[in-house]
This record gives sequence, structure tokens and C-alpha cells, in this order.
Amino acid sequence: MIKYIIIVAVVLLALLAVGLFYRRKHNVIIARLEKEKLEVQHYPIYEELTKVKALNMNGQTEELFENWRNAWVEVTDVHVIKIDALLFDAEEYIDRFKFKKATEIEKAIEEKIEECEKTRLKILAELEELIGSEEKNRIEMEQLKEYHRSARKTVLAHQHSFGSALEKLEKRLEQFSPKFDEFDILTAEGNYLQAREIVLLLNTEAQEIFELLSDIPSLLSEVQTKIPTAIHELRMGQQEMEEQNYYLRHLELTEYLDRVEKELEELKKMIADLDIGKVKPRIDEINGEIDHFYDLLEKEVIAKKYVDHHCSPLRDTLQNLMVITREVSDEATYVQHSYRLPEKDAETPRNCLKQLEVLHRRYELLAMRVTEEKSAYSSLKEELEEISEELARVNEEQENFSLRLKNLRVDENTARTQLEALSKLLQETERMLGKANIPGIPEEMDVRLEEAEEQLFIVMQSLQETPLNMEQINSNLNNAKKCIEEVRAKAEEMIENVMYIERIIQYGNRYRASNPQMHVQLREAEDAFHQCRYIKALEDAAAAVESAEPGALKRVQELMQEEMALKS
Repeated sequence: MIKYIIIVAVVLLALLAVGLFYRRKHNVIIARLEKEKLEVQHYPIYEELTKVKALNMNGQTEELFENWRNAWVEVTDVHVIKIDALLFDAEEYIDRFKFKKATEIEKAIEEKIEECEKTRLKILAELEELIGSEEKNRIEMEQLKEYHRSARKTVLAHQHSFGSALEKLEKRLEQFSPKFDEFDILTAEGNYLQAREIVLLLNTEAQEIFELLSDIPSLLSEVQTKIPTAIHELRMGQQEMEEQNYYLRHLELTEYLDRVEKELEELKKMIADLDIGKVKPRIDEINGEIDHFYDLLEKEVIAKKYVDHHCSPLRDTLQNLMVITREVSDEATYVQHSYRLPEKDAETPRNCLKQLEVLHRRYELLAMRVTEEKSAYSSLKEELEEISEELARVNEEQENFSLRLKNLRVDENTARTQLEALSKLLQETERMLGKANIPGIPEEMDVRLEEAEEQLFIVMQSLQETPLNMEQINSNLNNAKKCIEEVRAKAEEMIENVMYIERIIQYGNRYRASNPQMHVQLREAEDAFHQCRYIKALEDAAAAVESAEPGALKRVQELMQEEMALKS
């Protein structure tokens, strides 16, 4: 029984501790909310509102002041009292450990305080806007009036610069005065926010007027003077060039200039209506188009000079090249009796002649167009340049072919010289093998020597053919060269191996008496050596000496190098 009593007591104490913990937590929240409520309640909002008294307490200003004061009275006399009641209820629920209900009331209090804070911030923001509007209005309106006076002076002093746009500009400027009067009335009545709207409207209008005053004189200068002058110069230039037999119809310059002159009248009307938004970019476009036509006319002048200086010389070049190509063709026919030409090369002269005939026909048509004077010189220049480029390409092709013909004799002599050198090298290799102190020549080396001789024979046979096929001769020559150089390298390697084997066996003789196994191995190496199996002999001798004395092979190599150095 006592045990159960103790358990119940412990549970009750635990519940009490939890309850006290949550009550303390909620008391902290209530204290915070109480503090926030007092901050709202005692905020010096009326001191802020007294700033309005420096303004005209009429009209909109008086209405706003009353709205702000009533809104704050509602905060202090209604919302704050409700918050006090909610705080009292929350404290009661906390004391009675009804924490869930207390939490709901705490949330309601926070919402009320937040609503009061929003009201305070709204009042301060509107107050700041009103006071700021009054100061901005005063400063900006002085600037606008000064600008208006300056703009009117500019218009009066430079009336001729604005042309037909002057009347509408003056009307736009006259519209400022009624707005100035309306602003003064609204300000005197305390309607600062409405007055602010007028200031913003006049600022926009002033910016537009400023742009008009800045742009209209230059735009009128373009459409009335500069562009018409450029049009007149283009017409005169076109007339002078046509009198000099230039063909310019393809430019359609007259039609373009007529269209621009009509368009200039429309642009003048748009400027007179102060509608310059589309005028400025279009004038830039027209100036660009006029510059382009100047460039085209200049291009025709340059093209005429080019045609005058290159047309006749091109004819001479074409005729000379046709003569040279025919000579090369005759030479190729003669050369083919002695040398066989690849089919592609053999056709080169005929192909070049065909291309030259086509170019000759193109040139004749070009010369006819130049004489008729019914074609643009820029077009003639392009055709002339294309013919020149094609002519240069054909000339290069036939020159390369002619050079190849001349090189055939050189190639033949070179091939015979190389054949003689290879024959000499092979003979020297055979003499070197004959003089070498070796037991004999392995069968493999004999086969290589026979193959080298056969390759030389093939080259000699190809040099005796008629006509000579230099491509085949050079191919055979390369095969023979490769074969003989390999034979030479193998022969030198074999002689060097023989010397190496002899030195290794000589070095290993010192161990024969004391090392029977090594004696047997060296004997096998000697047998292979006398049978001309030099690779086998080298492997056996090297293995025997290295097993008896590790590093002996390196020592033998050093001794051989010293000996060869002394001989050299």
C-alpha cells in the first residue's frame, strides 16, 4: 500500500514540476507581450503628427491629419484595451494551468499587437510622404519654372532653327503656365499629394520639350539642307559618270533619290507635328544609304581603272600561254618516245589547252561587253579577275608539268648513279665478308646476298626498257636500296658477333680447368661457332661465362670497345 502511495506521490510531483515549468514559460511570453503592448501604447505618434502643422492645414493635409489621429485613437482606446483584457484572461488560464487556452489567447494578442504596429507604420509612411512631397514639390517646381523661362528664351532667340515646328513648340510651352497656377492653388489648399502629381507630369513634359529643343534644329538641318545637298551631289556625280560612258542603271540610283526626296517632305511634316520618334532613326538610315551609294559609285570608278589597265594585258597573257602550252604539248609527245608518262600527266597539255580555249571564249565575250559599254564596270572587273585567276591556275599546272618533263632526264641520271653506288656497296659488303676472319658465311646471309643481287638486276632491267618508266624504276631502286642496306647492316652485325664470341671464349678459358660444366658449355659454343651458327654460339658462350662470373659480359664489352678505339 505504501508502495502505491509513493508512486502516486512521485507522479503528482512530476506533474506539478511540469506544470510549473510551462507556467514559467507562459509568464515569460506574457511579460514580452505586455512590453510590446506598452511600446505601442506609449509611442510618441502625436509628436510625429505635429510636423504636419508646419504645412497648410487645409484640404487634403487636414483630412489626412484627422485620419491619422483617429486611427491612432482607435489603437490606444480600443485595441490596447482589448489587449489588456486578453492579457488578464491569459494570466488567469496560466494560473489555472490551462496552457492550451492560454496559448490561443497569446496568439490573439500577438495578432492585435501586429495590427497596431501596421497602423503605426502606415501613419508614419504617409506622414513622411506628405512632408517629403511638400519639400520635393517646392524644389522641383522652382527648377521647372527656371527651365520654362530658359526654354522660352531659346525658342524666341532661335525661331528660325525650329522652322514649322515653332508654333506647336510654343503651344506646348504655354501649357506650363496653367499647371503652375494649379500647383500654387493646390499647395495653398494643403493638397500636397495632388500637387505632387502635377510636378511629376510637368517633369515628364519638360524632358520631352528638352529633347525636342535639342533635336529639332539638327533634324531640320538634315532634311532641309544636308540630305538634299547629298542628293544633288549624287545626281551630278551620276550624270558626269554616265557622260563618261559608265553604266549605272543596275544601281537604280535615280529611283532611290526620287523616293527619298518625297520621303523628306513627310519627315518635315512629322517634325512640324513634333513627332520625332521615327524621324531620327530614319534620317540615320538615309545617311547610311547615301554613303552606300557613294561607295558604289567609287567602286565603279575603281573597277573602270582596273578594266582599262588589265583587259588588254590579259589578252596578251592568254595568247602567250596558249602558245607555250602547245609547245609543252609537242615536247610531251617527243619525251614520250623515251619516257613513259602516267596517264594523268600525259593528258595535262590537252586539258590545259581545253581550259584555255574556254577562257579565251569568256575573254572575247568580256571584251565585247567592254566595247558595248552596256555593263557595269564592277561586273566586268569581277569577270576579269575570275579569268585572271583561272589563267594563273592553268599556267601553274602546265609549268609544273613542264618541270616534271625536264626532271625526267635528271631522275634517270640520278637513278643510274644510285644503282652504281648500290652495286659498289654490295661488292664492298661481299669483300668485307670474304676478308673477315670467320669460319664461314651462314646460309641465311647467302640468301640475303642473292636477294640483293636480284634487286639490283631488276633495277638494271627496268633502266634498259624503252620508254623508261621512272615511277617503276624509282620503286625498284628503293626496294634494292632497302635490301642492300639491310644486308650491309646484317653483315657488320655478324662480324661484330664473331669477334664478340671469340673474346668471350678467350675470357672463359681461364675457368675451364676449374669448372668442368663451363668447359662443356664452351665446347658446345665452339661447335656452333665452327658450324656458322653464330647466334647460338653467342648465346651459349655468354651464358657459360656469366654463370661463372656475373658481370663478365660487361667486362668483355668494355675490353672490345677499348681495343676498337685503339684501332681507330
